[in-house]
Amino acid sequence: MGLEIKVLSLIDIELDTSFLVLGKDMGVRVRVPTFGHLILGGDAPILVDTGAANPEIMHRLGMAGWISKEQVLETQLATYGLEPKDVRWILHTHLHIDHAGQDDHFPHSTTVVINRRELEFSVSGLMGEQYPAEYVKHLVDRLHSPGALRLLDLELSGPEEIIPGVRCEHAGGHTEGSMNILVETDEGTACICGDVIYNIQDQIVSPIYQVLEFEPQTTGNHSNTKRSEKAAIKKVLKNTFILPIHDYPGKMDLRTGRVVARLKDSVPGPESPVEQKLPSELGVVIGV
Repeated sequence: MGLEIKVLSLIDIELDTSFLVLGKDMGVRVRVPTFGHLILGGDAPILVDTGAANPEIMHRLGMAGWISKEQVLETQLATYGLEPKDVRWILHTHLHIDHAGQDDHFPHSTTVVINRRELEFSVSGLMGEQYPAEYVKHLVDRLHSPGALRLLDLELSGPEEIIPGVRCEHAGGHTEGSMNILVETDEGTACICGDVIYNIQDQIVSPIYQVLEFEPQTTGNHSNTKRSEKAAIKKVLKNTFILPIHDYPGKMDLRTGRVVARLKDSVPGPESPVEQKLPSELGVVIGV
């Protein structure tokens, strides 16, 4: 039997729309979810990303945050009969302020797994307060506690398996050390892609300001080149399911390369079909 992924709602944040999708509605703020992903069906539970430390920490980036009682991490885990101590591995797509804030809720018997380049990048200062000092200091403590931290070298070694059916690969987008988590389900491979994709509709289904066929729109928040970002998105789209951290999952038709359905709380799970549009139908003015 294949693995299952449960979508955990950990915090809602408010930020500029153009932060999510390059060039979209600049100056307009939007509220979006922030998810963690719980992988079940293997030897032990795996959690991908842990959300923000608290809502107020988002103010450091000029954003706002909300965590309801239902979004408390322990409450979300309890939905599936789990406590933090039951989680065997935490896999981090990357270490930004809204992704790695609650690692200290877990004992050191829970191994945190990150790409080594992401830890190096977090202390480079290149993305400033997107890497809060509290998060990095906690990881340094884990660095010196036996078994509490595992560092991967994905851009050099290639993909690495965590358990049968779960492997990590270098993302090549968003941050220099970001990684994708690939999960084998009964209906195909699911890719938990961090922030390489923020918004499936505006970046993939109907990519704004793009006229080329199969040309995704990038996010407005990345440290790599535009070409690298586009390549990283296209890499994600080679999988049956795509799971961003700030949007609900999508399902690909690998024959056509199109997003054909959206899902909500579980992958695999119930699907809602997606209407497809060609670039000529999106209102884009061509040849000006």
